[in-house]
Amino acid sequence: MSLLTLSVIIPAYNEESTVAPVVQAALASPYRDEVIVVSDGSEDQTAFRAQAAGAQVIELSENKGKGAAMLAGALAAHYPFLLFLDADLIGLRPEHLIRLAAPVIEGRADMTVGIFEHGRSSTDLAQLVAPYLSGQRAIKKEIFLDVNELEDSRYGVEIALTRHFRHRSHLRLLEVILPGLTHRMKEEKLGLIEGVKARIRMYREIGSVFLERDMRGERDDIH
Repeated sequence: MSLLTLSVIIPAYNEESTVAPVVQAALASPYRDEVIVVSDGSEDQTAFRAQAAGAQVIELSENKGKGAAMLAGALAAHYPFLLFLDADLIGLRPEHLIRLAAPVIEGRADMTVGIFEHGRSSTDLAQLVAPYLSGQRAIKKEIFLDVNELEDSRYGVEIALTRHFRHRSHLRLLEVILPGLTHRMKEEKLGLIEGVKARIRMYREIGSVFLERDMRGERDDIH
């Protein structure tokens, strides 16, 4: 199967300092044909720097959350496989994209989840504890679009994706190690106090996906 069957999608909110190197790494990979940055209502130069780096850019008029940004990118994508990357990655190399994409393109998995290793101890540990919060994923487009909670999931989108797979036994999920990769933490971007506040908001959004699915399951049991 041709390598040019995959769209790279990078959801981004106020990531002007890191988005360009992420785009450049994607464009240096075999999947350079379609690299899309979705600026999720960014208030800085994220969209400008992504476009200057060579990406196609979609600008959302307001901040709708990561899930909505990923969905906007997927709907604009022309290829049957999608590779999602966070816009705040540090140390991204073309081989990281190949590691993520190859199992899905070759039919060995329906989705891959990228796990940091030997990047930084703080981010390595976070992914060791909660690997399915990783935003680095490759997936079949048709499966991604079948996930109901995408538009309203915000930061809970990765949990929504993972639970979609866990409830469908025929879907195959594969963890992929991404050596030397890390990302900027919220406390580094926003300062300690604002970073902690942002992290708390993120965990609330993740928790709301858990709660909504649990409540839905209870309603289904009643009926």
